[in-house]
Amino acid sequence: MKIIKVQDNLAGGQAGYQVFADALASGADTFGLATGSTPISIYDAIAASDLDFSQATSVNLDEYVGLAADHDQSYHYFMQKHFFDAKPFAQSFVPAGDAQDISAELTHYDEVIATHPVDLQILGLGQNAHIGFNEPGTSFTSQTHLVDLTPSTIAANARFFADAAEVPTQAITMGISQIMAAKQILMVAYGANKAHAVKAMLEGPVSEDVPASILQQHANVVVILDEAAASLLTK
Repeated sequence: MKIIKVQDNLAGGQAGYQVFADALASGADTFGLATGSTPISIYDAIAASDLDFSQATSVNLDEYVGLAADHDQSYHYFMQKHFFDAKPFAQSFVPAGDAQDISAELTHYDEVIATHPVDLQILGLGQNAHIGFNEPGTSFTSQTHLVDLTPSTIAANARFFADAAEVPTQAITMGISQIMAAKQILMVAYGANKAHAVKAMLEGPVSEDVPASILQQHANVVVILDEAAASLLTK
């Protein structure tokens, strides 16, 4: 495991860009992508570069259930805005949150992941050390599954919707076993509010109560942290 400490998220963006650039140069052609504020500086750095993904494939971690791809709060929309408009891929996969048959969509996405093994997977870190929507207690052997969002997550998301009734209560997420199958993983965390999760992830025991702790058992992980996120590390 390689840990890169940076001054801020802009420096983290440059460091993350270099991980993507090195992966492309080494022949990577399938990239596992994440949403949220954490990877935006990396995506911005990539968008401003000459990196070419036109022959590559992307596979996204997760998506809200009930939102169409063109909804401005969907993860598909997020990826289009922050990455795909600037750097289109040959093909991009995001779970279909508005699928008529969610069970069938879970099976379909398992097939997508199996058919397109991920070379580089980028991850953000939840304050409770979740990865994707894999909350504490999720089996390390999990595959694509449906998740009931926690009340705190639903409440936090309500500010993005004009009507509280529109706030998603479920999501589709890639499973932990599928995340771990990636050849390389890039974990990124910023801020003091992530410090306890970072410490548990890197220095605590490997436990399903701390989903990200499983990364200790992966052979090729790069972790980008700012000083605040790394502040509780002792090793």
